[in-house]
Amino acid sequence: MKYLVLLIGDGELKAWPDHTEEEQQEVMRQFEAFDEACRERVGVTILAGEALAGPSHATTVRTRGGRTSLTEGPYAEVIEAMGGFYLIEAPDLDVLVELLGILPAYDIQISPAVDPY
Repeated sequence: MKYLVLLIGDGELKAWPDHTEEEQQEVMRQFEAFDEACRERVGVTILAGEALAGPSHATTVRTRGGRTSLTEGPYAEVIEAMGGFYLIEAPDLDVLVELLGILPAYDIQISPAVDPY
């Protein structure tokens, strides 16, 4: 099963710019440990993952009545602080949640991908 993992908030962490260089390095080590644990786990593959620019760089596209409009900024409050994402294939949600425990204590949303075929 494929899962979209959204890193949607700082959770218990302070904002990235407020970290010292040493604290930033420690957070990055946690991401590296997560990547390694996923590589070592049978049936788990990180298919994609990226850090994202801040909410001031987001663009929302809406189509209403056949007209498309673009708005600067995120669509909803919940994703205003979205910092990154992973697309991960894992045998089940329990395995994924266990591995996500390696990451920094961000707020995370997990959504299973739907295979229409």
